[in-house]
Amino acid sequence: MPIRLLLADDHALVRQSLKTLLEEEGFEVVGEASDGQSALEQTRSLEPDIVVMDIGMPTRNGLDAARAIRLSCPATKIIVVTQHEEEGFIAAAVEAGVKGYILKSQTATELINAIRQVSRGEVYLSPSISATLVDSYRSKSERNRDPLTARERQVLQLIAEGKSTKDVAWILGISAKTAESHRSRLMRKLDIHETASLVLYAVRRGIVQP
Repeated sequence: MPIRLLLADDHALVRQSLKTLLEEEGFEVVGEASDGQSALEQTRSLEPDIVVMDIGMPTRNGLDAARAIRLSCPATKIIVVTQHEEEGFIAAAVEAGVKGYILKSQTATELINAIRQVSRGEVYLSPSISATLVDSYRSKSERNRDPLTARERQVLQLIAEGKSTKDVAWILGISAKTAESHRSRLMRKLDIHETASLVLYAVRRGIVQP
């Protein structure tokens, strides 16, 4: 049976290009998502073998989606395709349980190899990212773990994207009072009390892109 894939990227043209390429290689693309929340929901319903996703997506970024997928759909493996080589993004991906980390500067052949290798239960990293370096990131990540819950990270992402408390409540389907409670709690946990500093924290953690 062909390897079943879900593609998640906020650019429709990228998704279509990947779909054409991967189907020509014999993979089956069972679904597409334009943001992390949709990727999570479709993974739960479609149960793909592998999710191929970008990091920088609206509403819920790829790394937070990866964490949620790992918990609710442990059989599904995740490959990140991104432009980010920075330490913060790699560390966050490793912590989230991502099995493949591919830089967009690599060739299509690298992605195809990554899918096949990850499907066999292995880990695939772009050649420029050494396993030793990733081990270092994992260790550092464990020492400096993000104290926020998944919901608080999602609220933080929306705040960093410029959404008001009312907007956050509407997007997440919660009351404005609950949204404000999440905001207040995450600010206390982080000991950050200005929106600008929250945005900076979100950027450094790879929750949003600068």
